[in-house]
Amino acid sequence: MKIDETDRKILVELQRDAGQSLDEIASAVGSSKTPVWNRIRKMREAGIIGAQTVRLDAEALGFEATFFVLIRTSEHEADWQARFLKALRERPEVQEAHRLAGDIDYILKVRVKNARAYDAFYQALISEVKVHNVTALLSMEEIKATTALPL
Repeated sequence: MKIDETDRKILVELQRDAGQSLDEIASAVGSSKTPVWNRIRKMREAGIIGAQTVRLDAEALGFEATFFVLIRTSEHEADWQARFLKALRERPEVQEAHRLAGDIDYILKVRVKNARAYDAFYQALISEVKVHNVTALLSMEEIKATTALPL
């Protein structure tokens, strides 16, 4: 699906606040409700718009520590990778996981209540899969966090 400038404006509004009414979105993009709804529906069907969720305040809920976990492995077989990916998917503390090019094989963003909770996560992970080296970096301050794409 090819998107035009109106579609981009709609996407910007949805990224800003997906809880807005159709009337509010239509007003912000200079259109009426029905065409905006049709465009949103088409973008959902095309897979441009995925699931809508709510952003929670992690600190208000007691999740005060964010760790970036750098993982090096000497294992590269399909069986190891399947076990590793399964372990990551089953751990709700893992907010993001990326496979990297370069010296580090994987980086994880792990959100936990405190250092003790991180250690429990770490111990559970290494009991499930063998890793060569793990480095955990504690984020001292979140300066910017967004899921919005620069449309």
